[in-house]
Amino acid sequence: MNEKTFETKNMKIVVLGGTGLIGSKVVNLLRAGGHEVVAASPSHGINSITGEGLTDALTGAQVVVDVTNSPSFEDRAAIEFFETSTRNVLAAEAKTGVGHHVALSIVGSERLPASGYLRAKVAQEKLIKASPIPYTIVRATQFFEFVGRIADEATSGQTVHLPSVLFQPIFSDDLAANLAKIALAKPLNGTIEIAGPDAVPFDELVREYLVAHHDPRSVVTEEQARYFGTTLEKRSLVPGENALLGSCHFADWLSRSAAQR
Repeated sequence: MNEKTFETKNMKIVVLGGTGLIGSKVVNLLRAGGHEVVAASPSHGINSITGEGLTDALTGAQVVVDVTNSPSFEDRAAIEFFETSTRNVLAAEAKTGVGHHVALSIVGSERLPASGYLRAKVAQEKLIKASPIPYTIVRATQFFEFVGRIADEATSGQTVHLPSVLFQPIFSDDLAANLAKIALAKPLNGTIEIAGPDAVPFDELVREYLVAHHDPRSVVTEEQARYFGTTLEKRSLVPGENALLGSCHFADWLSRSAAQR
């Protein structure tokens, strides 16, 4: 591999999903570091499903950061999205000589095969590992910003049904900062886990969120409640011992975000 591939200045980096929550933050951080960054998305004429604009976008790039997400959580739609997108991206990388494929995945995916969405993420990882493109897979826990949606999806009437398993979400800024650093580093040809600094019971964390936002719903602890279509064990959603940890605590983020509302 060309030794210049991983110089820390003047790299061309393509961020697939570069207009989303995580992608836009990664784009801004890398641009602030002086790199040429392409924020790739269908709205910008770069589509990893159809292949539109993909080869042109990747030409001259040293690194691709894939933070795309399926528009549907339905089992078949999710696996079709991740497999089609990943195959197209890897093929374009091979054609254009990309030297590092960084992909965002989910902590615990392989432990929860009953979830079609998480099976789709495992399928994505398998394609990456089988490809000749050097890679780093970053498995993250859920984002702080997604907790409200989790509450909504677990709601029946005025009650939110959630298990008391451990939950260790991460602030999107912390995840983006680590993804930007990983994009500039040499490929691991392996997997990194990243999570927030605190592991707390899932039901308690969502209860705190609702109270802070003066939401009248109550949380009912139900150990068989489903998450992404699957039931959970105590440590299904938390990383192993060697995970990178973000610096922002959920309670601090929650007080700031609730005040802003």
